[in-house]
Amino acid sequence: MSGYARNEEQGQRDRSWAVPARPTLILAALHLAALALLLWSESEWDARAAFALTWGMLNFFWLGVLRRPFVSATLSLALIVTLILLSQFKHDVLVRTATFVDVLLIDTATFSFLMTAIPGLAWKAATAVLCLECGLVALWQVDPFRIRRSTSFPACACCFVALAALSFALPLDREDEFEPHQYVSKFARSGAVGVVDLATRGILEAEPAVADRLQPTGFPPCDVGGNRPHIVMVLDESSFDASMMPGTIVPASYKERFRSADGKLRSLIVEGAGGPTWFTEYNVLTGLSVRSYGRFAESVTRLASGRVKRGLPDILRKCGYETYSLYSWFGAFLGARPFQTTTGIEHFLDARQLGIGPGDTDSFFYDHASQIIARERRPVFVLAYLIANHFPWTYRHRPDLLPDWVNAGNPAEIDEYLRRQEMSLRDYAQFKQRLAREFPNERFLLVRFGDHQPLFARNYVEPALDASAIAQRIFERDPRYFTTYYALDGVNFQPAELASALDPLDAPYLPLVVLEAAGIPLDPSFAEQRRILRRCSGLFYRCSDGAEARRFNRLLIDAGLIQEF
Repeated sequence: MSGYARNEEQGQRDRSWAVPARPTLILAALHLAALALLLWSESEWDARAAFALTWGMLNFFWLGVLRRPFVSATLSLALIVTLILLSQFKHDVLVRTATFVDVLLIDTATFSFLMTAIPGLAWKAATAVLCLECGLVALWQVDPFRIRRSTSFPACACCFVALAALSFALPLDREDEFEPHQYVSKFARSGAVGVVDLATRGILEAEPAVADRLQPTGFPPCDVGGNRPHIVMVLDESSFDASMMPGTIVPASYKERFRSADGKLRSLIVEGAGGPTWFTEYNVLTGLSVRSYGRFAESVTRLASGRVKRGLPDILRKCGYETYSLYSWFGAFLGARPFQTTTGIEHFLDARQLGIGPGDTDSFFYDHASQIIARERRPVFVLAYLIANHFPWTYRHRPDLLPDWVNAGNPAEIDEYLRRQEMSLRDYAQFKQRLAREFPNERFLLVRFGDHQPLFARNYVEPALDASAIAQRIFERDPRYFTTYYALDGVNFQPAELASALDPLDAPYLPLVVLEAAGIPLDPSFAEQRRILRRCSGLFYRCSDGAEARRFNRLLIDAGLIQEF
């Protein structure tokens, strides 16, 4: 063989190795970019494992569809980057990161809101999509690799199974959704759990079928012209009897602030420990249990929006009441506005509409309630969300108030918590005096309730326990971690009936108690719920391990009051 021929053959061999080397470097660069995102956004080993499994699942899925590694890795990377950006945006607006339910419930209204809320977003999104399409076309042409579908789809399934196993074995802490980190792993883990739950149990627990139907109660129709009392429900943020924490020093006559007009102290068993106001919001507006949603409970108000049409404000509206909600946060938070209007709230006023400022106390909401009562010519229902006692308790809120306050010597956050409770007590007393003074001929039913215990309480209810033992107590639904209070009071009015105002009482029964106390006739659904209360002695979902709640949900579905999920 001549030297020229040998050189030509060697050159061909060199090119045969050199050409694949360049695509391999491109493919490696795409995967290294994903690794960089993993290291930047995920800080814990389980979160990083979930990210890696998600990356593998996405790549294998696209490989099964397209067979081309370049395009598959690029599409996967684009989805990861988009998810991180959207999750950051959601956290900036609503202080929560993205979850699987955001995909489950996405609609044209949400898309339109994003397009109008961010100037130029539509053009930016269109440009990004166009650039991505051009890049994918170019990569499609130069990608020399092909992967078998018979390998890709089973590998995708294996990644999903491993992700689901990790997600069930190490469940996320609900509070972690408020932290701006680990965007991909949190979304993926919520998705894996959500897909399994959708396939095995659905969104809302309900019996497949029941023989019963909601029957007429025999009560006369609501007399809209009757002398009904105005009803003001006060969501007393994070409030409970702090003496439940052993060793806590509380002010003299501290328990009196939780006492009802009839002299009784009553405990309310809520369904969230340490933070989820929206759990109790769902309880007291619909009279139903958050626990019926299983692991979808975190998004209960969004899921129920437009689907659960039975509620306390709806009954009151039919009885001639004007129904208001004075909401202390943004109405888009967890779909609060559409959820509440579904249950009968006609006038939903959020923080922006009310003009809430950082220094406002409970009196701000009481002032608005008084103005509404003065303006309306019909009975009024107002649900007021107080915020003065909201976390954090690491600083003295409104130091100009209660200037003579002296800390009792508890841990600093407990002393600040007690100081803010004292502020709330004084504002409430002034509100009652104002109602009596400005509306001497009007009658008022006042209902206060704690939505959940403060987040720090879990560390003091049983101070000898470590974090894992406390988590187990909460998982087992130990009532000590879910107990707040409710109190019924009146101005120029005595509650008509308190037979259902038990101690303790599960939170979903509070609407029933309000209706009876105000003398409002019960519709068939609340009449049935009163029978459940009597059978279960104040327990709702906790009665018969959820069987009563599942049966009741089916009755409401059959009656058209809950739309099947």
